[in-house]
Amino acid sequence: MYRFLLPILFIINLSACGQMGNHNHKPTTIMEYGKISNENVRASIEAWQKDDSKEWLSYFSKNATLLDDGHPRDFMKFSTEAIGKERFTSVDKVENSSMDIYGKFHSDTWGDFKTYFKFRIGKDGKFDQLQIGQANY
Repeated sequence: MYRFLLPILFIINLSACGQMGNHNHKPTTIMEYGKISNENVRASIEAWQKDDSKEWLSYFSKNATLLDDGHPRDFMKFSTEAIGKERFTSVDKVENSSMDIYGKFHSDTWGDFKTYFKFRIGKDGKFDQLQIGQANY
């Protein structure tokens, strides 16, 4: 009797995972980075997307600031807590010489929404401020 149980569980598992039957997963979209002409902005967004906080932080000055919908937040805390849990799902438009990025965004905590990341270059050539927030476009 038990020798039939393992094959039945295997078939049920395959069916539940979409290996058999008509189960569909959301398609993965490929990010369009070509819209971002500023090399440092593009590279920092790519680092963000691949969950590489070390590389992401390398584009920012030591005392970089963060404004979230105009409200000051701790940049380092945001960077270390959000990377890997939040990501762009599309880059829809760029402005201000590719310093302002607008797109659809996914947060494991807050869900899906449109957002912007606006980068500002400091005297040392690195980004010294990041403005983020919900976008209406």
